Amino acid sequence: MDSSSSDTGALPHGGASTPPTSPPLPLHPAVVLSPCAACKILRRRCVDRCVLAPYFPPTEPHKFATAHRVFGASNIIKLLQDLPEEHRADAVSSMVYEASARIRDPVYGCAGAICQLQKQVNDLKAQLARAHAELAGARAQHAHLLALLCVEVAAASSSSPPAYCGGVSTVGVGYPTSSQLAAAAAPAADALYVVDGGSGLQLQANPVSWADEALWT
Repeated sequence: MDSSSSDTGALPHGGASTPPTSPPLPLHPAVVLSPCAACKILRRRCVDRCVLAPYFPPTEPHKFATAHRVFGASNIIKLLQDLPEEHRADAVSSMVYEASARIRDPVYGCAGAICQLQKQVNDLKAQLARAHAELAGARAQHAHLLALLCVEVAAASSSSPPAYCGGVSTVGVGYPTSSQLAAAAAPAADALYVVDGGSGLQLQANPVSWADEALWT
């Protein structure tokens, strides 16, 4: 009696013993491989070594849809298989670009885009030639005006040399020649500019020298 009562007292409520539970096994997440965009559009199984998978990921289905619309799947696969792997990415980019241009312009395709770019280049070359011509004309006009100012200043300085300076005779004193006066007056004439006053051309001082001004900005 005592032994049976002690055994039954050790059992939990309900009269049945629970077996020991084993530790839970770690659960590994199942890796789901999404098919590439090409196989998804073609509705076929994407194999492990699919030739289209590296270049048409599932996140960019529009790339294969554009190329497939113009070239076709068989031609794309054949072209990629004939090329080495280091050139396949560039070939896919070229096919997608050409297919997009052909869809936008069914008549000329990418040739139309190339012609448009060539026209823009020719227009820019013409604008650059006109700018160079205007710059050359401005430089020539500036040089001609500077030469005229130098001649006028030299002529005005050498026309009436003084005979006396402060009561002291200057006879025998060597005056500079016209070429020397023109060379000496060049910096001063460079700081002058012409103003049309109505009655004639007038010379006024320019605070900024012609040499300091930028001819082309």
